[in-house]
Amino acid sequence: MLRWRDEAVKAGHKIERIAIAFEAGRDGFWLARWLRARGIEAYVIHPASVAVSREHRRAKTDRLDTELLKRVFLGWLRGEPDHCSMSAIPTPEQEDAKRPNRERENLVGQRTRIVNRMKACLIRFGIRNFKPTLRKAPEGLEALRTPEGAPLPPNTRAEMRRDMARLRFVQDQIKEIEATRLQQLEQAPAEGPHAMIRLLTRVTGVGIETADMLVNEILARNLRDQKAVARYAGLTGSPDESGKRSREKGLSRAGNARVRRGMIQLAWRFLIFQKESALAQWYRVATTDARGAIRKTMIVALARKLLIALWRMVTIGEMPDGVAMRAT
Repeated sequence: MLRWRDEAVKAGHKIERIAIAFEAGRDGFWLARWLRARGIEAYVIHPASVAVSREHRRAKTDRLDTELLKRVFLGWLRGEPDHCSMSAIPTPEQEDAKRPNRERENLVGQRTRIVNRMKACLIRFGIRNFKPTLRKAPEGLEALRTPEGAPLPPNTRAEMRRDMARLRFVQDQIKEIEATRLQQLEQAPAEGPHAMIRLLTRVTGVGIETADMLVNEILARNLRDQKAVARYAGLTGSPDESGKRSREKGLSRAGNARVRRGMIQLAWRFLIFQKESALAQWYRVATTDARGAIRKTMIVALARKLLIALWRMVTIGEMPDGVAMRAT
């Protein structure tokens, strides 16, 4: 690119602006930051925002994809609407802040898989009352007996010991992540994201894991309005209208899956811990004498309203009506 600029300058052309765009992918945003640090306009195109042909059989090559991206990028630079949308380029600090919560989520999944594998292994020998998560589980392994009164076979017992060692290692890493995060919150409690986390944890029913995930994944982002908040979380609908046909296809699922899962779980928990809040009362009125399917649909609406309420609370200080708060 710089070589092309030098060749253009030698040919007598004055280059005043260099702009480049590419699709968001696995490599993340480091290239855009690297280019911007060298005075080049760099943008990251959101892949889902580029309209493509819906023909079942269509030509698709790198050349055609490049031409399509060039067209939408030029239209976006001209200020024409609906050509494409650009992803916000986070700083390295913002990307790094997401890692503890995401790593902990992966470790919790590994812990669940290890425990389930150990329980399945024991069930094959008729043992159902052994809890491998207990602190004294390794000592109790030798005392285990099958319904026939025989001890576990040697290979199975050795496998269980190795799984318990993996389980202890994963649990220690989870505790290390949690302790480090608490230490960071205590050292800088008034910083932007940390202040948001501390405010969210004051809401009864919101734990530090949920607060950390919400702040670093969505609430700390510079989103335009409440519609953008709900859309980024993937909690908006997918209408399908054509002629006289009009139907709703459910959640768009185009946003942040972590935020969507966390908010739906928080919405169910919110109904337990915040029964007197305005949002909980709205849900109870909307689902009076309703079937289970209606309640599941309305919990998504509650999750969307709750997310917007939390966003307004941490950004402009507007407290949700009737929400119980913990002491400072």
